[in-house]
Amino acid sequence: MSGKADPRPTGEGSTSRTRLDRGRGALGPALELVHTGRAPTRAVLTAELGVTRATAGAVAAELEALGLIRVDARPSAPAGSQGRPSHRLSVAEEGPVALAAQVHADGFRAALVGLGGRIVATAPGCETVDADPAKVLGSVVDAGARLLRQTGRRCVGAGLAVPSAVAEPEGLALNPLHLAWPVGARVREIFAERVRASGITGPAFAANDVNLAALAEHRHGAGRGSRDLLCVATGHRGVGGALVLDGRLHTGSAGLALEVGHLTVNPEGRPCHCGGRGCLDVEADPLALLATAGRVPGPEVSLLQQAKDLIRREYGDPAVRAAVETLIDRLGLGLAGLVNILNPDRIILGGLHRTLLDADPDRLRAVVADRSLWGRSGGVPILACTLDHNSLVGAAEMAWQPVLDDPLGALAGG
Repeated sequence: MSGKADPRPTGEGSTSRTRLDRGRGALGPALELVHTGRAPTRAVLTAELGVTRATAGAVAAELEALGLIRVDARPSAPAGSQGRPSHRLSVAEEGPVALAAQVHADGFRAALVGLGGRIVATAPGCETVDADPAKVLGSVVDAGARLLRQTGRRCVGAGLAVPSAVAEPEGLALNPLHLAWPVGARVREIFAERVRASGITGPAFAANDVNLAALAEHRHGAGRGSRDLLCVATGHRGVGGALVLDGRLHTGSAGLALEVGHLTVNPEGRPCHCGGRGCLDVEADPLALLATAGRVPGPEVSLLQQAKDLIRREYGDPAVRAAVETLIDRLGLGLAGLVNILNPDRIILGGLHRTLLDADPDRLRAVVADRSLWGRSGGVPILACTLDHNSLVGAAEMAWQPVLDDPLGALAGG
């Protein structure tokens, strides 16, 4: 792509159009740079795209005309800078949104998410999940549709996060065990049907919740700047994992990669629903912590919240501290095995695992270092996820992706 303007004399509007035509291929990359916060000014955008200032200006102006970004009218320079002032770029706060939905063992929630991973509005969460996926997905889409009517926002599409591996290309939930949904439920098809029936325009997507959390963290949170990012998390039940390689999720040949919950970390441990014993899925989730600490789960709040509260309020109790150390050791063993296989440059932990890291970071890092091949010579940074509702944000990222790929085609039909 050439960013040079046509040297022949033309009118100002014609010249601008020529620059845009030549830079149209840069619209998507430019939008992604602003979306992920990597191009805060037009000068940075110019450098990142490798185009001329004029072409970058035309690209930014077109994205602003589409209602996606905002270009400050007056250029400014950072305090103390000697460089030439540049126009600041930001996502349009009143621009379009994506409908994001998440279903987990203890309820479901809908939200509207704008560019930049900003949650614009959320609907009150539901704390019961019907065994019929069509009823649940119909309810969560209805909640999202009400948000859209209330806010009057344009919707670019919808994304759904579920606590199950989602097989491609059919979009089947293969192991929604903690939802009591049938194995192989056609979640993407059902979700898309409910989205269309509600009058929401744009494509609909569905994927595993930890995959989507990793995608959101890579673009907007603790994983930003990482090349090979490993995410491991436990939500309300079970353990999931995801891998982002060069900015894209690695999902395998059928969308089923990184089922890390079924790594064996305690051969004599609890039986797992996969048929094995002592898997991370049953040895390092909230229920495992409560059981190891000798606590009986209550019905008042989610298992995840009960486990977090136990650590926060009773960490001084020897039984609770011992349970935390046991789970850290098992989690560390699983992470070490993944480091040996994947060689990531960063690990991020979510859900209860984030709380375990906060409770005793030195112990977890020591276990991973001791049990991984490269631990002593090249330790992998282990960080906590930083985004609230990262699976919801990741669900929205799926809906935003066609716009990021081709803003004109997605929004203007051009």
